Amino acid sequence: MSTDTPSGEAEADGDVGGPSVEERIDELEAELADLRSETVNDPKRMTIIATKGTLDMAYPPLILGSTASAFGWDVTIFHTFWGLDILHKDKTDDLKLSAVGNPNMPVPNVLAALPGMDAMATKMMEKKIADNDTATIGELIDTCLQTGVELQACQMTQELMDYEEDDFFDGVTTGVGAATAIDDMADADIQLMI
Repeated sequence: MSTDTPSGEAEADGDVGGPSVEERIDELEAELADLRSETVNDPKRMTIIATKGTLDMAYPPLILGSTASAFGWDVTIFHTFWGLDILHKDKTDDLKLSAVGNPNMPVPNVLAALPGMDAMATKMMEKKIADNDTATIGELIDTCLQTGVELQACQMTQELMDYEEDDFFDGVTTGVGAATAIDDMADADIQLMI
């Protein structure tokens, strides 16, 4: 036995109380227009956690952040532990590249562990950066700040490293706690940890 109502019977019985198909379509179209409007007015958000302060690891969060910002995204980069050195005025230009444990370095770990190898690897990378007219870390920080990327400094790490607010570039948001970073990540469309 079927419980389906044959077509026409509901209309004949006078299906009362619900909107007509045309009314429901109009409501759905209005709802869709509202959603499209919200999407256009609500930019995508990206949060990046920067934990490493080596020369090679300073580039990814700054490049990704400035690029996303250039495309209209709201971007926050939360710097913690050694990643905080990226934003430190006195350390930014002195970030090192470690040759040990880097599988792409053309030097075996046994040789990479020798004194002076990190300095040599850093100089080689700095030369490549200069020869290719690649932006420096300082230039990328400026670009991030100019395009609206929020560069945050972890409060706990600031205290741990004895860094003061004045140690950081103008425009860096200092004293940001983990709870604030987590709230920001929860609302972001993309979360990255570098």
